[in-house]
Amino acid sequence: MSETPPPEKSLDPGLYIVATPIGNLGDITLRAIEVLKACDGVACEDTRITGKLLKHLGISKPLWRYDDHSEHRDRRRLVDSMQTRAVALVSDAGTPLVSDPGFRLVNDCHSEGIQVTAIPGPCAAIMGLTLSGLPNDRFMFAGFLPNKDKARREYLEGLASIDSTLVFYETAPRLLKSLDAIATSLPNREVTVARELTKLHEDVRRGLPHGLMAWYEANPPKGEIVLLVGPPVRVETTDADADALLLEALETLKPSQAAAQVAKRTGLDRKALYTRALGLRSE
Repeated sequence: MSETPPPEKSLDPGLYIVATPIGNLGDITLRAIEVLKACDGVACEDTRITGKLLKHLGISKPLWRYDDHSEHRDRRRLVDSMQTRAVALVSDAGTPLVSDPGFRLVNDCHSEGIQVTAIPGPCAAIMGLTLSGLPNDRFMFAGFLPNKDKARREYLEGLASIDSTLVFYETAPRLLKSLDAIATSLPNREVTVARELTKLHEDVRRGLPHGLMAWYEANPPKGEIVLLVGPPVRVETTDADADALLLEALETLKPSQAAAQVAKRTGLDRKALYTRALGLRSE
């Protein structure tokens, strides 16, 4: 006579943020499986993708679509349900809320005093950082770059002075344009392209932007990408060196523009360079 399987561990009402695999289904954690088995339902970006994961795990649960396009009433309905039910939140892959939906839902739960629990697991940004070989003592996750060329360039220029490794998510069709923008806005920085992480064709390449552009022009990329840019390279610059760079820049640029350009190249203070540029122009 077969034994009756033990009952599933019950969960307190609330929201459970569950990280799921970014490619290899073997990366699901034991705790994530326990929560998905015990919850009352799962809020997800795409019910088809989450349905495949649950089927692989042998789990059957109600699935409720929730993404950044969901209406306020849908979010309100979910929040209300958490007063008496345990609801798991998953994204299509990886850790929810990291460039994925969920911020408003979590914010509302905190406002209502609803318990929020995170079940850690796979995250493409962190995996890309650990594989990149770039400095990881300080890093900034900056999401997806803007789609338009001008906005992309301005966004990167706004990050130029941040002394840390920059981490972006990117898509294969936009990779070459993003590498070109990095070469222009963040010159002389090492870049790592981490593609298809945990999947069969995982690929990690590191180099300067133009070299990577040449590679991917000859070998068009596919799949999901984590794009990482190393911190500014600090080179000791003397006053004479700075003056020479400013004089060269002032041949074609206004003092404010010349100061910004030299600051980007050297890491020197832009305001001090602007004052010096005004002095050089008047000499």
